[in-house]
Amino acid sequence: MQIEFSTISHSIGAASYILLAIYIANKHLRRQSDRSLLVAAIATIIWLTAMMGQSLDFNIPYYIRYTLELIRNAAWFDVLYAMLGISFFPKRELGKDRFYLTSSILLLLSLMLSITLFQGVTGKLLISTQLLLILQLSISIVGILLLEQVWRNGNSFRRNSIKYFTIAIASIFAYDFFMYTDALLFKELSKPAGEVRGIINALVVPLITLSIIQSNKQASQINVSRQMVFHSATLTLAGIYLIFISVGGYYISFFGGTWGEALRVLFISSGLIVLVLLTTSPILRAKIMVFISKNFFTYKYDYRDEWIKSTNALASREQDQSLYFQIAHILSDLVGSRSSAIWCKDDDGLFTLRSQQGAIEGKLGSIDNSSDLVIFFKQHDWIINLDEYMMDPSKYHLIEIPEDILHEVHPWLIIPLGSGDHISGLVLLCDPIADIDLNWENYDLLKIVSQQACSYVDQRASQEKLGTAKQFEAVNKASAFLVHDIKTIIAQLSLLVKNAEKHKTNPAFIDDMIRTTSHTVDKMGHLLHQIRNPNQSNEFQKVDLRKLLLDIYLNHKKSSPSPSLEASDNFIWINADKEELRSAIGHIIQNAIEATHKDGAVSISTKAGNKFIYIFIQDTGSGMSEDYIEHHLFKPFDSTKGLTGMGIGVYQSREYLRKINGTINVTSELGFGTCFTLKLPIVDETLVS
Repeated sequence: MQIEFSTISHSIGAASYILLAIYIANKHLRRQSDRSLLVAAIATIIWLTAMMGQSLDFNIPYYIRYTLELIRNAAWFDVLYAMLGISFFPKRELGKDRFYLTSSILLLLSLMLSITLFQGVTGKLLISTQLLLILQLSISIVGILLLEQVWRNGNSFRRNSIKYFTIAIASIFAYDFFMYTDALLFKELSKPAGEVRGIINALVVPLITLSIIQSNKQASQINVSRQMVFHSATLTLAGIYLIFISVGGYYISFFGGTWGEALRVLFISSGLIVLVLLTTSPILRAKIMVFISKNFFTYKYDYRDEWIKSTNALASREQDQSLYFQIAHILSDLVGSRSSAIWCKDDDGLFTLRSQQGAIEGKLGSIDNSSDLVIFFKQHDWIINLDEYMMDPSKYHLIEIPEDILHEVHPWLIIPLGSGDHISGLVLLCDPIADIDLNWENYDLLKIVSQQACSYVDQRASQEKLGTAKQFEAVNKASAFLVHDIKTIIAQLSLLVKNAEKHKTNPAFIDDMIRTTSHTVDKMGHLLHQIRNPNQSNEFQKVDLRKLLLDIYLNHKKSSPSPSLEASDNFIWINADKEELRSAIGHIIQNAIEATHKDGAVSISTKAGNKFIYIFIQDTGSGMSEDYIEHHLFKPFDSTKGLTGMGIGVYQSREYLRKINGTINVTSELGFGTCFTLKLPIVDETLVS
């Protein structure tokens, strides 16, 4: 006996699902979706066995085979229902939308099953074969729609676990759709398509098994949302439209004579273009969403989705889109507005136009903070509907609306950003895409999103003010440092002038005056360079620390008390700006002198290490407490000298030493004195012990 390909195909399919059923029954029956999947596998086995028996010349009536196929489809629907959290048999307590969804599908299956059994048992033709094929195509479309919702309503983790299952079930229903579409066009089932059907069903078994393994630890809880109903309705209408296009193409080909085939291709191509235009039309989408919200849901909006969408849009806007543009765009999308404008409050209290989009003509003017419009929003937490205002201005206390707003093309809504006395901006929405009856829900959602947008506007304004304050702070800080250095220079020159009359005949004093004046000139030149080039970093160079300490010592030698210096006679090279380093060390020495009585002592000494040089500046002054060192010593503008000091010398010294990778440490005891330890990195280790 010759074995036909159909027998092999359906036997492979039946064997595959037997293995799948055994695998599920042994390990995976803890969830409702697993149990539904086992039932679907068994139903598929029975159907494929019947198909295999028919290919082996067992006389199995067509209506029995088709009934088993309908039962198989119903079993797979139950699997998808379980993954969506919907009962196969409708229950009103699940909600109106789910009740209608399951009822319509169950009604379709029951109708087809009843017709098939009636025609098979009685032999009477109740409906035509073409109509039965159209109903079968509807079954395939319903399966694809349910599968699409399983995918759409799962989170990213869930999608990864059901990816292979989605591909598998989509393959089954898609193959059925194309097979029955071909049968509808040519008025008979394609024999090759029917023979290969068993193998097609068998090929998806490994994908289903892999999906079971991946999703075994993940619960399947998916809710039906507005987007589900919207996309389901769109795909259903598109499927029905394609069926009519296919039927129309068939009749054109059949009755079109010699031009029939060309006309059929032209008709189908034109129909597909029209379908693309319809599905991408924002007006059609808006009208479908309005219809769904009115007829299937208690609330118009899915608040979770709207809140997440608006938050993400405000937080991650495109670089070429301003915050104001994004706010107006978000509010426009909530009610389907084509054009919008947004005003925000400036530092003078004037609401200036920040962005406009759409069909708004010209540039809108500014709105004064004392205008009727702004005062109304401060006194009433309302949104102004300009359609209602034009019909009855008394509803809005006869306030005056700016003329340039009223002259726009269909001005619609004015929304405040903020509430009470805190109004940060105003948004104008114009020209809705589809007519919409606004109610409390629309207004509440607009107010919630506008309040959220207000916080972003306030944050933006605060950031701008903070940036400006930081710039002024930087300028003031630089000015304070310059003033401090100038004060030090003036003090040195004043000391020279004070002692000039007394010691002008002393050659040593003349030499000291020349040296001090030369240092002052260098210091003033350095300050002028900083003023002219504030953003230019100081150029580092190799500085001989030994010579630098000697110069600093000589400049302070005439002070009282006079400091002492004990430094190495060898070269000690430091990578720094010479004048900045001189100033940093000089501030510490000057403070030590000022903190010490005339009978006290101030000493400067050094100690060389392998990679660092340590400078010790020690005095026998009044000393400092630990609390003062920790909380006040290095704090700028905190001085113990009263009006004569600025309190930035030690802070400036520490900051510069940090800049050249050095450190400064302080030890002190009240009544005994203080020791500053400066640690500087050496760049040329040529020291001799």
